[in-house]
Formats: sequence, C-alpha cells, structure tokens
Amino acid sequence: MRGVFLFCAVFSLLALGCICVFLFINGVPFIGKVGLDNFFGMQWNLHEASYGILSMIVASLYVTALAMIIGVSLGLFTAVALYKFCPPKMVAVIRQLINLLAGIPSVIYGLFGLIIIVPLLRDYVSPNGVGYGILAASIVLSVMVLPTLVGVSLDALNAVPKNYYEGALALGATKEQSVFRIMLPAAKSGIMAAVVLSIGRAIGETMAVIMVIGGSPTIPTSLFQSTRTLTANIAMGATELTGDPKTALIATGVVLFFFTLLLNVSFSLLKGGEKRENKRAQKTGS
Repeated sequence: MRGVFLFCAVFSLLALGCICVFLFINGVPFIGKVGLDNFFGMQWNLHEASYGILSMIVASLYVTALAMIIGVSLGLFTAVALYKFCPPKMVAVIRQLINLLAGIPSVIYGLFGLIIIVPLLRDYVSPNGVGYGILAASIVLSVMVLPTLVGVSLDALNAVPKNYYEGALALGATKEQSVFRIMLPAAKSGIMAAVVLSIGRAIGETMAVIMVIGGSPTIPTSLFQSTRTLTANIAMGATELTGDPKTALIATGVVLFFFTLLLNVSFSLLKGGEKRENKRAQKTGS
C-alpha cells in the first residue's frame, strides 16, 4: 500500500510537470517571437497576425470579480443560515440540495443562462437591449461556485470550538453578534480557502461562459456587451486553428496558468501571515 500511495503522489507530480512543460515549451517562445506589445495588445485578429489578449484578460478579471461578489454574498450568508439560523432537520436536506449543484454539467448551466438569464436581462435590465455579456456570465458562475463556498465555509464554521459561541452568549452577546463577530472571524482561514477555490473554479470555467458572454474579442466597457474571456478564447479555436494561431492559444494558457499560480501563492502567503500573527499574539498573551 505504501508503494501504491507513493505511485499516486508521483503520478500527480508527473502530470503537473508534463502540463507545465507543454505550456512553457510551446507558449513562452511564441510570446518572445511575437513580442510583448503584440501579445498583450488590444487587437485579436488572426488574419493580420495580431494576438493581443488584453481584452480577454480584462474580461476574465471582470467576470471573476463580479461572480465572486455575488457568489460570496449568497454563499457566505447561506452557510451562516445553515450554521445557526436554520432548523436542524432542514440543514442536511438543504446542504444536500446545494451539493447537487456541483453534479450538474457546466453545459447545463450555460443552457440555463442562454434560455433564461440572457433573455431576462435583455428584456428587463439591459439599457441597450443586449443580454449577453459580463453580468450574465457572472450570474451563472455565481451559482456554479455556491457548492464550494457553502460547503467549505460551513465546515470551517463547524470546526470552530463551540465554547467560543457559548462564551459570547454568556457575556451577553446576541445570537447574531456571536456568529458574525466571533465565529466568522475565527473561521476566517477556512472561508478564505473557500473563496480561493471558488475563484479558481470561476476563472477556469469555459463552456457555461462561452454560451452567455457573446464571444467578441473587445475591451468590455459595459456589463451588457459581447466579450470573450481567456478560457473561452482557448476553447473557441482549439479544434480549428493550426500553426501560429494555435500556438497563440497555448500561450494564452500560459497566462491563465500564471493567474492561477499567483492566486495560490497569494493565499499561501496570507495563511502564513495569519499563522505568524497568531503565534505572536499567543506569545504576547502568555
């Protein structure tokens, strides 16, 4: 069994290494070949050998940020409601229903957004009569990340010692004050992990975003405008393009890889800083 576990660990490292080697061998030389000004420019036109992905970077950041604003608000309050404000008999049922969202294929989310959300935004919300765009994609993504946000946040809250909550009540705090001022800060590390995992899911989602965001490689200036994210750009041309245009998609994957790496490193540094602060506080208290 030790050998089996070792093989699984080594296989994971080999898979990650192969992906990294494939991306960097094909993508980095291409970026150097076309130049940073061209590759990170504003124009994406394969017929004119223009490979600017700046508009897709901006669109990806906008979509992810708005999806997190909506999703974190819904997910965190849902986790808090399941933690202390929901009847115990309903907690398991509601949590299982939320977990079922994780099993729905992303294309179904995209189809739901295409048939329901896009027409709704187009007819009742959009000032220019366009339903596609950043807002539609963000709403779909906010629903897709709910299982991760709710599940991990609720586990983090349940991991906090119960005497924190009971002590706050004993000191005269209300139920709401005990949860929001004591339990939530104590579970901050786990909640941040939920947010980071959700950001990774949102920024890497492809199929659902393609179906509701439009697809035009232009700088987004409105929530109701056809645009394109990095993942959508890769998926839309991966099976059709050849030569330099296909290599440009691989180079786009390199940029996406750096975004994910930066996100994980930032979270690790944040957790390391929290641990140091906790140790310093313990030493000061002792």
